[in-house]
Amino acid sequence: MRTFYPSDSCKESQLNSLNPQSWLQVERGKLSSSASSSAPLCRESFIKVPQPQILPHYKPVNYVEVLAQIHEELETCPLQERSILYLLQYQVFRGLGETKLRRRSLQSAWQEATTVHEKVVFGSWLRYEKQGEEVITDLLSSCGKFSEEFVPLDIASYFPAITASSPEAASVKTKRSVSKNVVFKIGEDKIACQRQKIASLSAPFHAMLYGNFTESLLDEIDMSENHVSSSAMRVVRDFSVVGVLIGVSKNLLLEVLVFANKFCCERLKDACDRELASLISSMECAIELMDFALEENSPILATSCLQVFLYEMPDSLTDERVVEVLTRVNRSQVSTMAGKASFSLYSCLSEVSMRIDPRSDRTLGFLEKLVDFAENDRQQVLGFHRLGCMRLLRKEYREAEEAFESAFNLGHVYSATGLARLGYIQGHRLWAYEKLSSVISSVSPPLGWMYQERSFYCEGDKKLEDLEKATELDPTLTYPYMYRAVTLMSKQNAKAALEEINRILGFKLALECLEIRFCLYLGMDDYEAALRDIQAALTLCPDYRMFDGKVAGRQLRTLVYEHVENWTTADCWMQLYEKWSNVDDIGSLSVIYQMLESDACKGVLYFRQSLLLLRLNCPEAAMRSLQLAREHASSDHERLVYEGWILYDTGHCEEGLQKAKESIRIKRSFEAYFLQAYALAESSLDPSSSSTVVSLLEDALKCPSDRLRKGQALNNLGSVYVDCEKLDLAADCYINALKVRHTRAHQGLARVHFLRNDKAAAYEEMTRLIEKAQNNASAYEKRSEYCDRELAKSDLEMVTRLDPLRVYPYRYRAAVLMDSRKEREAIAELSRAIAFKADLHLLHLRAAFHEHIGDVTSALRDCRAALSVDPNHQEMLELHSRVNSHEP
Repeated sequence: MRTFYPSDSCKESQLNSLNPQSWLQVERGKLSSSASSSAPLCRESFIKVPQPQILPHYKPVNYVEVLAQIHEELETCPLQERSILYLLQYQVFRGLGETKLRRRSLQSAWQEATTVHEKVVFGSWLRYEKQGEEVITDLLSSCGKFSEEFVPLDIASYFPAITASSPEAASVKTKRSVSKNVVFKIGEDKIACQRQKIASLSAPFHAMLYGNFTESLLDEIDMSENHVSSSAMRVVRDFSVVGVLIGVSKNLLLEVLVFANKFCCERLKDACDRELASLISSMECAIELMDFALEENSPILATSCLQVFLYEMPDSLTDERVVEVLTRVNRSQVSTMAGKASFSLYSCLSEVSMRIDPRSDRTLGFLEKLVDFAENDRQQVLGFHRLGCMRLLRKEYREAEEAFESAFNLGHVYSATGLARLGYIQGHRLWAYEKLSSVISSVSPPLGWMYQERSFYCEGDKKLEDLEKATELDPTLTYPYMYRAVTLMSKQNAKAALEEINRILGFKLALECLEIRFCLYLGMDDYEAALRDIQAALTLCPDYRMFDGKVAGRQLRTLVYEHVENWTTADCWMQLYEKWSNVDDIGSLSVIYQMLESDACKGVLYFRQSLLLLRLNCPEAAMRSLQLAREHASSDHERLVYEGWILYDTGHCEEGLQKAKESIRIKRSFEAYFLQAYALAESSLDPSSSSTVVSLLEDALKCPSDRLRKGQALNNLGSVYVDCEKLDLAADCYINALKVRHTRAHQGLARVHFLRNDKAAAYEEMTRLIEKAQNNASAYEKRSEYCDRELAKSDLEMVTRLDPLRVYPYRYRAAVLMDSRKEREAIAELSRAIAFKADLHLLHLRAAFHEHIGDVTSALRDCRAALSVDPNHQEMLELHSRVNSHEP
């Protein structure tokens, strides 16, 4: 997280800031005595909490309502409007922080595109979103599968060719008979042409050669004043006869195109347009031809140039020539290159540009175009709000206020954050506070960000009350935890400060929170814990910079590392085994980071790292680690396993299985068999596949591996035996897994106890897991299934405290309330979580509750929103159909 304003504009939200260089300048290996004596105070003083950004996203107050509206429109709208609706859906999911859902919406926009311009824009946008995933495309290609969105389009094939029309009869009476041939004189050159063929090129030529013009009476016409060369005129003559352009150079094509435009030769112009488009071979060529294409209104050439620009994002947007073309075009020229996809084009360009540099003139130009091409209120909201965010970053306060005001007046309540901060910058803190208070009172129920924003404009208990309310309404907001932690640290209450920041790090691995905890540990002289956090942060983001981007994380890591005991390779493996067994995922990440500094087996370590990152819900970082594992594989069979996992994790199960089999053909290995078994167990619906999975896992266990992975294999084998109702075999597997300290096996063993009708033993088994595991929200959740209602309720309350993103507790509590005929309370329980988490199961259950109480309108809304989250969910489709039939 980075400060949105200059630090002097938000002093209330920060503790006194001290440049960290004073600490960084300590002698490596030890602290000086003077530094040591004042270290806690000094290091505490540079801990600050930057104000969270005003996100440049579309954030409606009721996203469920908006998603439902979009889904309803998608059901009835013409095909040509579907892509733009999926783009709006993309923007809603972007505002919610739902990466997978927003990408799926973008994929849908591309698939539903009905014009070549939409195909180009959304295809290029998808390619940009999937940067770094080229390896997946390559791997799919090696399996005979291709990703169409990564392939440039043949633009010309999407434009219907202009065919020759029948020449008009020469019906106009002339003073003498008209010759069949005509000679065009250009300087000293004479080009003989067939009069009828030339006349057929366009209405102006037909009028010239057969109409009431002097030229119709001439056998020789002087064209010297028409700025056409004899070479170009010969091309025109040849085209009039054969109807195609053969072997014409680029420069000559450009000249002929100008000529065709001047004399309205549409068929000739179309042919030149297509030929020129086929000659584009590079970015330089596209830049050279785009101006010409726009000036001569050549849509095929312009669209082909645009495709090159978009295909090369983000690099192309750092070329001033490209940016100049895309920002200075008028409405007619934009239509030439982008057709009806103009808003989509500038949505894409502005988003990419904001990621490169949100303050740049380039971003400003794209955002102004975005506003210009908005066709409805929802599009204008996005344009104005983004423009306001960018103007604010540039300190163009008057323009920022106008943009935020426009978005707010169009119903985008979130833009009030921009207006409030502008008011505060201008010295009107009370006005900013009242603005947010007005927003809070006008929205029912209010949202967490509203209280968080209002907290910036008050102090003391009022500030803390607002931040507590923000956390209650939206526990995923990171700022309140960070502020409370730093405030507690400033009061010398280090234990409470750590407990506060650990609350959010228990379910959301946010870099800014790791940075705060790193600083807290420095203030406590706990260098080992500080090292753990900086190494975990660098695993997530190798180039992470701390203290408002002033200091490289690697530099801090080097300095802290000098103050901890060095571990040998054997020490590291022991530490990893210990932390993995204790389900200390952040600690495990840190150990692996340290091992990668020296260990030769990098492929194995990067693979371990990817498993941890997936468990911590960091899929992008996990994929990066998996690709690094592939790059550092020590053998072909090992590389094939990692390729298989890359394919499996990206939804290509069959191809992943294919890679596993290829690996086994080279060499039998634990990981290859494990991948094959895992993928088959997860993807096959055939009950008979269980025996194959068992056989594969048994083969895996016969191969060399370390205890960490063998414990996982035993655990998986136990799960298969449970599914096959072979409880004794399952129990043996879980017990053997526990012998090698695979702690999660307690959960499987508890399930076996439960299936044997021994709930007490199951409860005790889960209690053991809770006691051992550091990350134990899932353990509390599972234990709740093995006890009476009151104890279950207590366990699930604990789950929500530890991880408010887990949806089962909300559903359970809502179901209990529904059983007690407390329908409104049940719906409120679900709504509490839906406010900050777009979850299919929560929406599904709330829709069912609304249907039960006869609120068809609300039920239909939730059904439609849920189908926006998962359009193919069968139970949801059935409920939607049933509720829809009840709608009046």
